[in-house]
Amino acid sequence: MAKIAVEQPFEDIAVALQGKGHEVKLFDTNENVTGYDLGIVRAINEGHNDEFNFPVIGMKGMSLDGVMEAVDQRLSQMQ
Repeated sequence: MAKIAVEQPFEDIAVALQGKGHEVKLFDTNENVTGYDLGIVRAINEGHNDEFNFPVIGMKGMSLDGVMEAVDQRLSQMQ
């Protein structure tokens, strides 16, 4: 399973991902996180995509199910 960083305060997403067997870390917006397979953030800010050394999914406007589907799709593309 994947190592996924989830921006706080989205504990419901972290719990759902852990339930699927992923290793999850909640991180603060100002925290420097590295070494993950994927990140889930509130929104992807133009010009700030270099903050992470892994792919990120911006969840703005997405439901929990939508985020989970996006994670599954992104992880399947990475294999």
